[in-house]
Amino acid sequence: MERLNSKLYLQNCYIMKENERLRKKAALLNQENQALLSELKQRLGKAQAQQAHTAATNSATRSPAIPDLNSPPSGIDKL
Repeated sequence: MERLNSKLYLQNCYIMKENERLRKKAALLNQENQALLSELKQRLGKAQAQQAHTAATNSATRSPAIPDLNSPPSGIDKL
């Protein structure tokens, strides 16, 4: 009985040690994940700002979508 108890005690010690090792690894992975998520959010924010700037610039310099029907057509010589 005492031998079984000792064996179970050693198994328990091993399991607790492994559990602690896995906890530390999980904490490091979580920290890395948070850093990557922060970096991703920064990049997405910059990309969205750049797209908004580009869209605003393009809309300001874009020719009107509706043609002016009162102006003479281009490319046709005057008769």
